[in-house]
Amino acid sequence: MGFAVLAAASLLFWWRPLANTLGLALANEAYTHILLILPLSAALIYLDLKDQHSKNLNSKAPPIDPQPSPRICAALLALALLIGCYARWWMSAASDDVRLSLAMFALVAWWIASVVFCFGQRAFRSFLFPLCFLFLLVPVPGVVLNVIVGWLQHGSAWMATLLFRAVGEPVQRNGIFLSLTRLDIEVAKECSSIRSSCLLGITTMVLAHLFLRSWWRNLVLVLIAIPLSIAKNGLRIFVIAELGTRVDPGFLDGRLHHHGGIVFLVIALGAIVVLLAMLHRGETRPQLLSASTGSR
Repeated sequence: MGFAVLAAASLLFWWRPLANTLGLALANEAYTHILLILPLSAALIYLDLKDQHSKNLNSKAPPIDPQPSPRICAALLALALLIGCYARWWMSAASDDVRLSLAMFALVAWWIASVVFCFGQRAFRSFLFPLCFLFLLVPVPGVVLNVIVGWLQHGSAWMATLLFRAVGEPVQRNGIFLSLTRLDIEVAKECSSIRSSCLLGITTMVLAHLFLRSWWRNLVLVLIAIPLSIAKNGLRIFVIAELGTRVDPGFLDGRLHHHGGIVFLVIALGAIVVLLAMLHRGETRPQLLSASTGSR
């Protein structure tokens, strides 16, 4: 009941940033991934809770802390509220996107502090990943987003250049501009593949949390997803350019160009699944070896 009251209070105070974030996610493809964060976090908490329940049946341990830390958590709630008030009333000189980011950060901090306040530190540790996953609800300010998009543009152009040269295609690169024998290419912001890169990163984090136990294997898989997102977009540029110059010029402005991102996202996800299987096998193999040694 206490958590329900705190959650309802957060919706009353932060309803405008929530509505603005939802509108931004529906209108801008760079923020589409925000629509997935809350359902995914809730699903992960449910799965972790179910797993904890099965363990508690064997150990007879309480699912939550019997004695939460109200003083510390009350201070965290007050800090989150103070940040929310600062973003709402005292940042008139800042841009709207920066104020929105800070307000959503304060909202997520309030939710996490509410969990610790009502259920204790044990619950926070049990649901550490899905709770911290909620910070992906915070929209990136426009300045930071432009840096990320520019980095994706240059990385995609560099990867496409490597692929063209690998097949013997003469190519000259000048930043985000590629010059082929029969075609000039500009890797525009719309071609940076920011949406599919965000989806790839989020999917990789969820898969790593579900199937890998060690933190360093989780980190390795998530870090691999970053260059892989660039590689898939470079492959997309290469394939469309080759099909457009060698097969049919219609590919240069066809469905594969405008709506084919899902195809290359699936290819990248396939590579992630293969790497995940290799890392997961590395975790299970030592257990099998120790079990066989113990039986001897």
